[in-house]
Amino acid sequence: MDLKDRQILNLLQEDCSLSLQALAEQVNLSPTPCWKRIKRLEEAGVIRSRVALLDATKVNLGVSVFVHIKTQHHDSRWLENFAVRVTELKEVVECYRMAGEWDYLLRVVVADIQAFDGFYKELVNRVEGISNVTSSFAMEEIKNTTCLPLL
Repeated sequence: MDLKDRQILNLLQEDCSLSLQALAEQVNLSPTPCWKRIKRLEEAGVIRSRVALLDATKVNLGVSVFVHIKTQHHDSRWLENFAVRVTELKEVVECYRMAGEWDYLLRVVVADIQAFDGFYKELVNRVEGISNVTSSFAMEEIKNTTCLPLL
């Protein structure tokens, strides 16, 4: 990946609706070589998808909750089951296996505390072997970006 690829990726991260012509002009390429670079980046899996980012509060999902999970199970079968069960929960928008005090960290988006309570009950009923769950409610979003720092 060279500087032109990184420039293209930065522009697409900011606005993937840019026309090919506008994108090519901003990176000083003609449209065909620019298009070929984008296709190569897609085929290599560097560009995973192109999406519309929504304002969570405007779609009534303004509550972000960070859920820390501990388990006594660390075998691959339990992990696979946990991953399947958690990815089925639509409220979970991010899930990480962690090093340190907690085994897993989820970011959950819901409409309100009552919706989170329903999510919590479903989580503990759906996933066996969870030994501890602690939840932290975000009071204010200071920074939220999908742009990776490429340049």
